[in-house]
Amino acid sequence: MDVIVQRPAALDVHNASVMACVRVPGEQGQRAQEVLEFSTTVGGLLTLRDWLQAHGVTQVAMEATGCYWKPVWAILEDDFECLLVNARHVKAVPGRKTDVKDAEWLCQLLEAGLLKASLVPPPPIRTLRNLTRYRKSQIRDRQREANRLHKVIQETGIKLDTVASDLLGRSGRDMLDALVSGTTDPLVLAELARGKLRKKIPALQEALQGRFGAEHQLVVGRILAHIDFLDESIAGLSAEIEAQLGPLGNKQVELLSTIPGVARRAAEVIIAETGGDMTRFPTAKHLVSWAGVCPGNDQSAGKRRSGTTTKGSKWLRATLTESAKAASRTKDTYLSAQYARLRVRRGANKATVAVANSILTSVWHMLTTGETYVDLGGDYYARRNPERATNRLIAQLEKLGHSVTLQPATTTTAVAV
Repeated sequence: MDVIVQRPAALDVHNASVMACVRVPGEQGQRAQEVLEFSTTVGGLLTLRDWLQAHGVTQVAMEATGCYWKPVWAILEDDFECLLVNARHVKAVPGRKTDVKDAEWLCQLLEAGLLKASLVPPPPIRTLRNLTRYRKSQIRDRQREANRLHKVIQETGIKLDTVASDLLGRSGRDMLDALVSGTTDPLVLAELARGKLRKKIPALQEALQGRFGAEHQLVVGRILAHIDFLDESIAGLSAEIEAQLGPLGNKQVELLSTIPGVARRAAEVIIAETGGDMTRFPTAKHLVSWAGVCPGNDQSAGKRRSGTTTKGSKWLRATLTESAKAASRTKDTYLSAQYARLRVRRGANKATVAVANSILTSVWHMLTTGETYVDLGGDYYARRNPERATNRLIAQLEKLGHSVTLQPATTTTAVAV
């Protein structure tokens, strides 16, 4: 293979050790290679950095091995051009799997210029990403606690959730706190209802009859306390994320929040996962392909075998899926019309991915141009092809047993007297 990078280095990163390989020009036009193992402690990584500098290394490649690559990257990124590569793209020949062989093979690929670097955002975005991901984990923990609370309440025979739409709303929370404090009289509990729920006091009195013993008081009390703690933690993380974004980031978040289905938290995750810098993606298609919300390519002998989407950031994909589901429930919007149109032919899951694709495409254009979202309207497809919409409606009426005759609409012109 031709030599593209004169002084490359490759690292096979593990939890406790790093196997490093360096290839440099040798005598008589030959290539010299050296392999050495280092510890992953801070001292060991600093020694690794000095060793690479002594060899005049310009580029360093490493595989994305769990989270073990992150401390190595943090120490080397200021002094070298680092490349993080997908382990699936650099598999060696089967039967030759050792730490030394992996480092040597990765170094040879980098030397020949055959490695494609993954997107690693700058440190401020990585900090923001850690915060948004941890907040998402806290939100999931809160949902688990809410589900656990629902299960415990069902065991007591109390059917509060059948009357109140939100078990953890203001009225529901007051009743649960009263139950934990020892109040079990349905009449007293029902009087804690607020707002529109007071119209349902008779139904509440019947639903609040059950067996709420001491063990339920203990478990429900602990669950409610845990939910309060998680609410406080989520609020604190949201405040820190807003501060971390800064004026420019918050402006981008407000811009993305104009997309139907994209709330502020979703916009913050999109900024954190993509970096907010669209210059890294030449076109919108590159962005949606990187995120894994477009059909994959699997073709052989002229036949398309599968269109399964590729793997991308699970955090970004989950957020886009939630936003697509929310957009599908909006009224008179292009995204809801797109979802309804595709769901009939392709199913709900594929329709959701298509809407997520449209949302991310809009994100690329909005962050590139700075323009706000312009909705095409829920009647976009009918306006785009009126004849097709007319034929579809006629077919539906004929299927119901009607005979349809079309006549051009007549327009009347008002005459001023």
